[in-house]
Amino acid sequence: MNETLPRFTADLHRLSPAQRHRFRQAVAAFVDDLRAGRGYFRVGLRVKGVRSAPGVFELTWDSNGRATCQYGPAIPTGV
Repeated sequence: MNETLPRFTADLHRLSPAQRHRFRQAVAAFVDDLRAGRGYFRVGLRVKGVRSAPGVFELTWDSNGRATCQYGPAIPTGV
């Protein structure tokens, strides 16, 4: 299940089409790395924990593009 907050949706719509495209590319790479199950993300995604918010992670892309996320419940194998 994919959940987004209203602020995220508003921020996403404020991006230019080119920025949105680069963001979607970064998200696709993030998901590919999760599915690969290696336990780490490619260096270019710059995924790191947010110190002041345990369980929240920041994904940085395209010099100054940033998004935060947190993991939800585990998805059963094969889904």
